[in-house]
Amino acid sequence: MTAAMAMPGNTADTFLVHFFGTGLADEKYVVEKFHARADGDIVPVPAAPAGGKGRRKAKHTVVSRNEAEAMRPGRTEVIVCTGLATRGGRQAWGSVALGLFCDRRQRG
Repeated sequence: MTAAMAMPGNTADTFLVHFFGTGLADEKYVVEKFHARADGDIVPVPAAPAGGKGRRKAKHTVVSRNEAEAMRPGRTEVIVCTGLATRGGRQAWGSVALGLFCDRRQRG
């Protein structure tokens, strides 16, 4: 069975959600995005710049609770939403980033 056959419709609708700490109890959340590579490494994705002419680059994005609940990861994406006040939040792992449909070998 190939990975294309295993995923229903071959879409990004298959993902895992993990709540940590107090979950989504805050009003504002810091969002960090990561990308899973084929070799098993997970690397951070830089945030989009906030606009303007300055040289300073945005490192994270701040969103509301409704936006944090509505975020859906791509197949190779991991989204981590951490509350500003309670440090609780939510992680959303795409199907490939989770390792469901890829063969990872431990490096040694």
